[in-house]
Amino acid sequence: MSRIGKKPIGIPGGVKVEQKGRCVKVSGPLGELQMDCHPRIKVKIDDAEGKILVENKRPQDRQNKQLHGTMRALIANMVTGVNKGFEKKMQIFGTGYNIKEQGGKLAFQVGFCHPVELVIPKGIKVNIDVGATRGNDVPAKFTLSGTDKCLLGQFAADIRKIRPPEPYKGKGIRYADEQIRRKAGKAFASGAA
Repeated sequence: MSRIGKKPIGIPGGVKVEQKGRCVKVSGPLGELQMDCHPRIKVKIDDAEGKILVENKRPQDRQNKQLHGTMRALIANMVTGVNKGFEKKMQIFGTGYNIKEQGGKLAFQVGFCHPVELVIPKGIKVNIDVGATRGNDVPAKFTLSGTDKCLLGQFAADIRKIRPPEPYKGKGIRYADEQIRRKAGKAFASGAA
């Protein structure tokens, strides 16, 4: 039995949960999300106690155990997303690197001969705090926010993939809380051989 799957999900005030067949629909102050549950997992909504219970029909089956915890986590993320939302803070390090938002796209100048553009997915908001880097010490900063945790994480990963941070000077796009393992550069020996 999955320890995460057994925990009931509390429904906060202002959040409404509906179920039609396998589809679970969650709506709240920030929007609405829906998801189809796996046929092996059963979802019960207890409106009297304000809880959602995720049940595993066959707890001895290994795949059912995995699905049990996964489905519970996905539904809990939907409830949190429509109530509070999620956000990811990101930074860009490197001299002359910058970010701009133009017409539903993000344009990155990160050391290529051309700007790299990414379309902002529907349901994600971008807030640019510092648009351009100042030297190698002051990074460009921006925040991604939205209700869907999966979509937000994937978009942040796609942004980071444009120019991953390199290990020598740390230049590139990274998450704000990410630690980069730095390498020492080449050491030149002095004197003749």
